[in-house]
Amino acid sequence: MECTPEQEAHKRRERAQLVALFRYQLISPALDPGLSRKARGKVVRAIAARSHVGPFGGQHTYSRDTLDRWIRRYRAGGFEALTPSLRQPGSRIDTAVLELAVALKRENPARTAAQVARILRASSGYSPSESTLLRLFHRHELIGPATGQAPVFGRYEADAPNQRWVGDALHGPKIGGRKTYLFAFLDDHSRLVVGYRFGFAEDVIRLAVALERALACRGVPGACYVDNGSAYVDAWLLRACAKLGIRLIHATPHRPQGKGKIERFFRTVREQFLVEVPDTSAADLAEQATTAAAALLELNAQFTAWVESLYHHQVHSETGQSPLTRWNDGWQAAGHGPTMPAADALTEAFLWSQLRTVTKTATISLHGNTYQVEPALVGRKVELVFSPFNLEQIEVRHSGRSYGQAVPHVITRHTHPKARPETPEPAPATTGINYLNLLTDTHHTHVADDERIGFHALYANSPEATTEQIPGQLSLDEMLTDTTSRQDAAR
Repeated sequence: MECTPEQEAHKRRERAQLVALFRYQLISPALDPGLSRKARGKVVRAIAARSHVGPFGGQHTYSRDTLDRWIRRYRAGGFEALTPSLRQPGSRIDTAVLELAVALKRENPARTAAQVARILRASSGYSPSESTLLRLFHRHELIGPATGQAPVFGRYEADAPNQRWVGDALHGPKIGGRKTYLFAFLDDHSRLVVGYRFGFAEDVIRLAVALERALACRGVPGACYVDNGSAYVDAWLLRACAKLGIRLIHATPHRPQGKGKIERFFRTVREQFLVEVPDTSAADLAEQATTAAAALLELNAQFTAWVESLYHHQVHSETGQSPLTRWNDGWQAAGHGPTMPAADALTEAFLWSQLRTVTKTATISLHGNTYQVEPALVGRKVELVFSPFNLEQIEVRHSGRSYGQAVPHVITRHTHPKARPETPEPAPATTGINYLNLLTDTHHTHVADDERIGFHALYANSPEATTEQIPGQLSLDEMLTDTTSRQDAAR
């Protein structure tokens, strides 16, 4: 079925939104206002030298000119300026030119893409762009670790508090036989633990609780450095950071060197806190007359006491100051305090959103629920903004304008599927009824009452079984003798 021009426009806008989010995530490490021009150029070159998974799949690389152009657009027009225009068809490059470029690079590995381009223009009068040559060299493993050049990691530390947070998760003790996970965010400059929480799942819901408390108590950071776990690549986290102006930076896979500070903090947690927390089973909780939820609350309270009264006041071996002292001194040197988020902005950042197309009956569906919306939105793709813990209140938006709350029509689910509770619902009480045993007892009763079918004759040990021969019926011995005679005659 062909799409209408309006539907095509909606698809293009949706794809453009995904591309804009991808571009923002790509250039976010270079948006730090504290970087010098030289340091920013180094960051941009590092981004251009890597291969990235595009918004619609596939491996892509981008030139420094492209990245600089996106940075200028973002500074001039914000996030909306990163929305791309319609793509223009590219030109095909002669295979001989590409083979010559590869040969030039292999001949002298020290040649850069720009140098190879200059040689191609001098020899043949034409050269592909530097970004094309970089992609070509990456495909042939002429650039990067495959060439035998070991990467060198320098020591990095943020210059001021809230310049960069580092987030990660730690596997904690078992409570009632269930494993716990600690989400924590560490300030890179002071080593202060800005947000933390134990939970029964390593998902985005538990991550959101730790991050929301950190933002509400310690302010908005300039950047947030996390790994590539499922909770950290969730679309909600990227939306929340974009709404609050936080640059979300994901660590390079299989290169944990950038998370050394929080890994060292987790080592301290294991040595000083978790060593005092024993694992418990369901039987242990039953003996203590408590529940898993109550035990988890107690664990979070104990961890809060340890962080706030001990860890924040211990002198750090690297900085020579306690995290709390270094945090306060950093803000005193800056002449101001942390940038606290507005209440409405924080609430908006922690809402979830999904796109849906309004049906002809002016309804939309979301996770098995049906809602009624304005009739003027029929056939249009709208954005549904909601809290994952309450699917009965959903705001409808279209083209940046709010159309009020959707009216619940059929509600079968009250929370998002990812918003699982900390403790599962208790198992229902057993009835003690065994259906197959009931059928067996009923069958035996019918057999005992009905003498028309001699089921008891099937059992050799049955007292009702008889050895008398029925008149007119061959005995077993006669049947065997008759069979033997026929076999002899056949021979």
